[in-house]
Amino acid sequence: MDLLSGDISLLVFRRIQQKNAKTISFDSQTLKMLVEIDGKRNLSQIAQYTGLKMNKIREVVSRLIGLNLVEPVVPATNSINPEFFQYLQAQLSLAIGPLASILIQDAVNDLGHIKTAFPKSHAPELIEILSRDIQDDEERSVFTQNMINRLKGE
Repeated sequence: MDLLSGDISLLVFRRIQQKNAKTISFDSQTLKMLVEIDGKRNLSQIAQYTGLKMNKIREVVSRLIGLNLVEPVVPATNSINPEFFQYLQAQLSLAIGPLASILIQDAVNDLGHIKTAFPKSHAPELIEILSRDIQDDEERSVFTQNMINRLKGE
């Protein structure tokens, strides 16, 4: 199956460093995409930021792949289970309320990752960062313990 067929919104690409750079001319949309492709954000996030429609993004990414300027990021095999983030949000929401999802996304971004390919090895650090936002000592302790127990099951 072709990489760019179907839903491409969650695909992540990174730029490829060219040793023998050649002169290539780009239209503004292609240049905008090349600048925004960073190996971390998925195409949906880039579409939101650039305002480009997904069909145009598909076209541009296809061209960039053909020019050997970008490649897909293969998710790490040791990525955290997506259900972990659902549990994390539920637990953090109990402690601090509706801002939990925003704090989680900010912490994930601060650690230089995306939720869809978040490494298990960074989960303890994420939990520690988020626990700092819980003011009540007992709630912080319960949150931390629940999350540690969940990590042991991952």
